[in-house]
Amino acid sequence: MFRSLKYRNFQLFFYGQSISLIGTWMQKTAVSWLVYRLTDSAMMLGLVGFVSLIPSLLLSPYAGSLIDRHNRYKILLITQVISMLQAGALALLIFFKFYNIPLIIALSLIQGIINAFDVTCRQSLMVEMVEDKDDLPNAIALNSTMANLARIMGPAIAGVILSTLGEDFCFIGNFVSYIPVLTCLMMMKLNIRVLPHGQKSIWTELEEGFRYISGDKDLSSMIVMIGISSLFVIPFNTLMPIFAKDLFHGDAGTFSWFESAAGLGSVVAAMYLANLKSAKPIMKITIIASAIFGVSLMLLSWSGILPLALAFMGLSGLGMMAQTSSINTYIQTHAIPEMRGRAISYYVMAYQGMIPIGSLLIGWTAHAFGPRLAVCLSGMIGLLATILFVFYKTKFSRRQAAALLLNHK
Repeated sequence: MFRSLKYRNFQLFFYGQSISLIGTWMQKTAVSWLVYRLTDSAMMLGLVGFVSLIPSLLLSPYAGSLIDRHNRYKILLITQVISMLQAGALALLIFFKFYNIPLIIALSLIQGIINAFDVTCRQSLMVEMVEDKDDLPNAIALNSTMANLARIMGPAIAGVILSTLGEDFCFIGNFVSYIPVLTCLMMMKLNIRVLPHGQKSIWTELEEGFRYISGDKDLSSMIVMIGISSLFVIPFNTLMPIFAKDLFHGDAGTFSWFESAAGLGSVVAAMYLANLKSAKPIMKITIIASAIFGVSLMLLSWSGILPLALAFMGLSGLGMMAQTSSINTYIQTHAIPEMRGRAISYYVMAYQGMIPIGSLLIGWTAHAFGPRLAVCLSGMIGLLATILFVFYKTKFSRRQAAALLLNHK
């Protein structure tokens, strides 16, 4: 399960990111709780989610082309330094109790712009850190395990800090967490080969990337699948402060339980994926995980008691993690090297870029029809998308088989 940790560069990346992501989830939990505490508005929660992720929709394809042209390791160092400065600005704002919602939204937007480049860069750098490419799926799964362990620990720590020390300590903790990740990055020794791009403009390469993705039916169908999920299904998490505070009459600690339950389910899925011997069953795992995700949300939406709701929240985390990670693994293992950055950027665009629009949609739906019905609709759409995906893949496979048979004749 831990075989990819034998590579020193990946090991340093893994340990540094582990600490940094705990800080990120502490801040994410604190921002959601703070905004809802100050505004009591589901729409405002959706707006914060929107501005923090909408840059991924607009900038990810450009980021992919830029990363394919330059040293992605140096780009990652730059994005991490800027992220630390943004975290410091937010920490100062909350420390001095300057609760200015427009300014918090503006800082969330800045972080979203940074992430459009940072996430694409981190994902495309993964292949450079693992010398034996057979270990790449394991490295991706371990990276996901680490991210989801942080998703458990971050909100859990944030829940304790919010209840005892106050919101400002969560933001300060995130700022400090960038120190180990920058230290580890500077200790890495990577020989990054930048592929020559001649006189082509970055916009020409954007067009080439789009033609490559749209021309590969397997890659494009996976990206469409994650796009639908990110638009209609994954944003359900935006409403969890409402579930915790209003439906189950809890506090910040209750909210952190929901986040941690989803994180626990995600870790179970990530550990399963890390133990896979090859990437062959990835397509089947994507389908099963997507179905689990949709059904678990439908069950979560009408759960009347807290332990049952947390159990279904954990199951939704399992389905969501297995779906997103398996699609990510498929793209990284199937995209050709000179197109990898751009292929991953379209994945990031579909994944993170659609979530902000979905956050606004589910915020409006919850405001109009109630949070339970909004989450139930998300689950129903997720299940329907899975059925349509299976139908498409079956039909496409039959066409391929028929074409091969015709060629042989």
